[in-house]
Amino acid sequence: MARSMIPSDATIRNIKRGDPRKRLSDGEGLYLLLFVKGGAHGWRLDYTINGKRKTLSLGTYPDTRLKIAREQADRARELVAAGSDPSDRRKATKALQVQTREAKEREASGLPTIGSFEEVAREWFDTRRNDWAASYGDKIIRRLEVDVFPWLGREPAGSITPPLLLEVMRKIEARGVIETAHRALENCGQVFRYAVATGRAVSNPARDLKDALRKPVVKHFPAITDPSRLGELLRACYGYQGSHVVRAALRLAPMLFLRPGELRHAQWVEFDFDAALWIVPAERMKREKDGKLNGKPHLVPLPSQAVETLRELQTITGGGVYVFRGERHHHRPMSENTVNAALRAMGFGADEVVGHGFRATARTMMAERLGLPEAVIEAQLAHSVPDKLGRSYNRTEFETQRREMMQTWANYLDGLRKGADVIPLPQKAA
Repeated sequence: MARSMIPSDATIRNIKRGDPRKRLSDGEGLYLLLFVKGGAHGWRLDYTINGKRKTLSLGTYPDTRLKIAREQADRARELVAAGSDPSDRRKATKALQVQTREAKEREASGLPTIGSFEEVAREWFDTRRNDWAASYGDKIIRRLEVDVFPWLGREPAGSITPPLLLEVMRKIEARGVIETAHRALENCGQVFRYAVATGRAVSNPARDLKDALRKPVVKHFPAITDPSRLGELLRACYGYQGSHVVRAALRLAPMLFLRPGELRHAQWVEFDFDAALWIVPAERMKREKDGKLNGKPHLVPLPSQAVETLRELQTITGGGVYVFRGERHHHRPMSENTVNAALRAMGFGADEVVGHGFRATARTMMAERLGLPEAVIEAQLAHSVPDKLGRSYNRTEFETQRREMMQTWANYLDGLRKGADVIPLPQKAA
């Protein structure tokens, strides 16, 4: 078929309303549909590819003049000759333009690019956050925001390689926070697994990097396990010259060995003195979110010494909510640093003992010095310990044994405080 059959733009401009023709052909599939969009005419190109007849729109006249329409048609014919569909090429180009525009709009709004590591990570976080306690979730997203997003946030999740991820983890290691590097790697691995599951990555680059990081040094809370030194500490606690509230906390902390947060947030409504029992609500215990919401409370049998101390303290703080109220703000619990500050004031350094260390003191000395059953000790510590069959001890089991154990422990502490002979460690069989 001949080409360039339309003489000029003047021919098109002279077409009047009512013209009986529906189209003007320019040859080789290019033609102009008359009055298709108001007063405008539409350029079309018919072509065949892979045995299918297709039509491509090339704009409207007068915006797209004759010369431009012919040039566009020539480029489309070249694509067809090379085996490429111009319609598909145009759709891909438009999609890329839309993606680029949306990316710019998201960036201007402070949002991560679609498909980027940060976008996938935040989507994963929103999916999982209801499974965690709020404080735990805050730590995860903060860790990603500080240590990962600045380096990988804009990278497409599917393009991140193990060496690139390791480079970021090395930056965290360089700050000397090895444990943080391992936790960040674990979180990245969770994000990449989510990316694979949602089709935005084909593999998890964090999977094989654990052994590439330096091993963290396990740091235990400083704790006193020498009976003589513990006796000195107990005497100092009983003779503490500060407030009555802090002195009571210092007496009860080694006796009941709860976590510092569980102790200082104690409320009077949780105590049953007739039953000599402290019922700590599940939501205050160190558990996963489901355990906090649906778990059983933690039972703390109160030895007679604890009941006596609490009854004395009740005359001071019993009119409020908190057992260990703050010094300045009575509607709040005492500060998390109060017990440790008191230990320092009494001459016990941070490298020797901290409030949390009373748990290790009790765990070690109950087993080694008093020979008490480890399963009962772990239950009182609110640890979930599997037995030989893989089952976990219920945290409220062994109530009778725990009641006896707690009284035995309190009596032992009294003996140390009063200078009783130290029970020697049992000799191991030869």
